[in-house]
Amino acid sequence: MTLLFVILLSRVYWVQVVKGDFWYDMAKTRWSTEEKLYAKRGTITDRDGTVLAMDTLAYTVSVNPKLINSLDIADEVAKGLHTLLGKPEAELLKLVTAQKEGTDEYFVYRSVGREGLKIDKELADKIKAFSDELAKKHEVKNKDVGIHLANDTKRYYPKNMLASQLLGYIDLQGQAKTGIEAFLDEKLRGQDGNIIYEKDGKRVELANGEISYQPAKDGQDITLTIDAEIQRYLEDALKGIVDQYHPKTVTAVAADPKTMEILAMAQMPTYNPNIYWKSDYDNAYNHSIKSLYEPGSTFKIVTLAAAVEEGLFNPNATYKSGSINIPRSKPVNDINRVGWGTISYLDGLKHSSNVAFVKLGLEQLGGEKLVDYINRFGFGQKTGIALGGESSGKVNINLNRPSDIARASFGQGAVQVTAIQQVAAVAAVANGGKLLQPQIIKQIYDPATKTTQKFEPKVVRQVISPESSKKVGEYLEQVVSDKVIGTGKNAYIEGYRVAGKTGTAQKVVNGVYSKTKFVVSFIGYAPVEDPKIVLYIVVDEPNNSLVGGGTVAAPAFKEVVSKTLRHYGIAPSVKLEDEPKKKDAITAPDMRSQTLVQAKALLKAKNLDYEIVGNGTTVLQQIPANGTVINSSQRIYLITEQRDKLKVPDLTGLSLRDALEVSSVLNIRLIVEGQGYVVSQQEEQIKGERHLRLKLQPPEGGDIIVPGDSSTDSADDAGGDADHTGTSDGEGSDSASNEPVD
Repeated sequence: MTLLFVILLSRVYWVQVVKGDFWYDMAKTRWSTEEKLYAKRGTITDRDGTVLAMDTLAYTVSVNPKLINSLDIADEVAKGLHTLLGKPEAELLKLVTAQKEGTDEYFVYRSVGREGLKIDKELADKIKAFSDELAKKHEVKNKDVGIHLANDTKRYYPKNMLASQLLGYIDLQGQAKTGIEAFLDEKLRGQDGNIIYEKDGKRVELANGEISYQPAKDGQDITLTIDAEIQRYLEDALKGIVDQYHPKTVTAVAADPKTMEILAMAQMPTYNPNIYWKSDYDNAYNHSIKSLYEPGSTFKIVTLAAAVEEGLFNPNATYKSGSINIPRSKPVNDINRVGWGTISYLDGLKHSSNVAFVKLGLEQLGGEKLVDYINRFGFGQKTGIALGGESSGKVNINLNRPSDIARASFGQGAVQVTAIQQVAAVAAVANGGKLLQPQIIKQIYDPATKTTQKFEPKVVRQVISPESSKKVGEYLEQVVSDKVIGTGKNAYIEGYRVAGKTGTAQKVVNGVYSKTKFVVSFIGYAPVEDPKIVLYIVVDEPNNSLVGGGTVAAPAFKEVVSKTLRHYGIAPSVKLEDEPKKKDAITAPDMRSQTLVQAKALLKAKNLDYEIVGNGTTVLQQIPANGTVINSSQRIYLITEQRDKLKVPDLTGLSLRDALEVSSVLNIRLIVEGQGYVVSQQEEQIKGERHLRLKLQPPEGGDIIVPGDSSTDSADDAGGDADHTGTSDGEGSDSASNEPVD
């Protein structure tokens, strides 16, 4: 007994004294527990605070094969989850009957996989209801039938496909993959924290125990420069191009030329980042900053600006159009190979004559000056926009080869550009000659420090003088306003001064210029006297090789820019004639009792903007009424349901008179603040009645001119179908040669 106690005491001494620190640390490990505190990922909003990306509650589905098989409901569970989640029933049956290898013992936990990962509450509620129904059917007292929902979070994009390539997405494993999400991932994701505390045997925190607390640091909130409304206008317009011409891709970028803040960036085909796995991965590729194009005749703006700045462009000087010989190379032809005879350089610009620009670029400017201006406008170098994967483009002009210089002068051959470079360059022409760095981030808010980092416009360099900028704008305005020979006439917006240029470039296929595959485009800005928006639309391989940028892209440009100007409350600056001639007047057609398809086709043929009010399929009423004299920029509302079922449409940009007319149809009372044009609206309930609060502001820099008070131009003059004749619009594809540039 003495020996036993000696051994026991020796052991106690060894454990508590000699090895006391070691066993104390081990005990503390058993006493303490750690909980991870997850950081909230920052939100992404547009410039007005509209949420574009946010974290939201989600649920993850798992199953307990052991419990499911003990209840003998494996087949029912597999069938029910197949119906709700869309996962193949055979795969689900394999999951709910999964056994440990080499045994008859079932697993107690199996994840359903991607289909059950981070599902939304609506679907989770359906799964919970299905589980409860099974429990009731099989009289399971604790209601546990082996279908479990774990709380989780996921990235949610409230606007679905809106600006998806720009925003990017977070995959189901929480990894940022593309777009803003990836580029600013470090700022958005924040930093997880933890809490470590001591507990008793029942896992209850000890009152006097030690606590270690590291709080989670939430991610920073990003405000983008884009405007969700303009983004929607742009995406709707691109859908129209896709529906009609079925191109490989359509890409567009809109910006404020004075700041180079990106107002919208869109492309088709697109995808929904909430269900990114259901689309082709290529749809997430941002063509605006990554894809290279031979720009075609939109690049003539650079040559024109350089010639004006150098004092070489005389709009009234003449030249012989049709064809021009190039030393040691094949001739360059105009799209109209026989030309238009001897014409002025200004008419050459309106016709988009290649010969005119070869004479300006090769013969007058010369290679060194042309290349210098190309570089000064930012081509061949990254713009510095805050997005990952931007391409620098290519400028590979050999000054010893006249053909390189000649073809570069009208946007083919040794020059390849990105859409964002084109927009930055034309913005410089519009804003007084300043090349600005494109901005996509408006500000970043850090919730930890409660500080906001704002991003201001950044001038890269002065490319041309303000005087040259003004002259170039006036010349480009005539490309749009000349309704007889202007290749950009389909971009004309009545009452506004619009500058623009069309483009058609042959694609190189297997080393030669294709006769059937083209990239067509349009770029322009408005109003010319005080630019608010510059917009570039590029269409890759429309299904009709006989159409150019003036036919395919210019109408979409008109649609987006006219809506944007109304959205900003900018009134027409060009006064209309008080007494329009009857033959030139536009009258609202009668669309009552027509189907929506018929009404939309009629309005599209007349190049009239419209908005559908209601979810019906037949037009019950229209505003303005049929026979009303209107202008081409005025919106027509198609009422398709009885007034008690109608939702309030977007009234932004309307005059008070038109807003009152719409409100009378909706049977809703107006509360009006200010005067001029509608800039914002909010629906309210006051004493049980619907009210609509409208905020009106006068247009910037001018008196109020109510759209629709007079109308001077016919449908053709407003940019109608004059170009839709089955011939190219003539803006500069070099059809003289289908061989590589020598």
